[in-house]
Amino acid sequence: MKKNRQAIIAKLIEENVISTQEDLLARLLEAGVNVTQATVSRDIKEMHIVKHPASSGEYKYCLPTQSHEENSGKYMSILIGSALCTDIAMNTVVLKCHVGTAQAACAALDSMGLQNVAGTLAGDDTIFILCYSEEAASKIKRKLDSLLGF
Repeated sequence: MKKNRQAIIAKLIEENVISTQEDLLARLLEAGVNVTQATVSRDIKEMHIVKHPASSGEYKYCLPTQSHEENSGKYMSILIGSALCTDIAMNTVVLKCHVGTAQAACAALDSMGLQNVAGTLAGDDTIFILCYSEEAASKIKRKLDSLLGF
């Protein structure tokens, strides 16, 4: 049953733009798969499903396929697991993290290749993302909030 459900999840993710667990849950229910949100969450983690930018600019769930994707998925898992909240101060996005996780989360951010970012700086539980403009900082904060589910 689990293998069948995960196969259906993989097919849904490959054929549709799905950006939230709620969207995925709704698609599964439409496909006749009776499942809870908690089970969907576990499946996402077990399948190493990550979010990547879609052509529309929003983020969508993707299956890792190659070693680069696996590394990207690991980075995204670290980022998602570390982040607590975002804030903005002029042209700087501030990402608060669990104590001791900011440097790893910052490496994940750096791997994303965010545009209009001059650089990042990580402490123990805080990351500063220095942007070239206040508008760029606002866009990056919105992207991070969407990716992290804030």
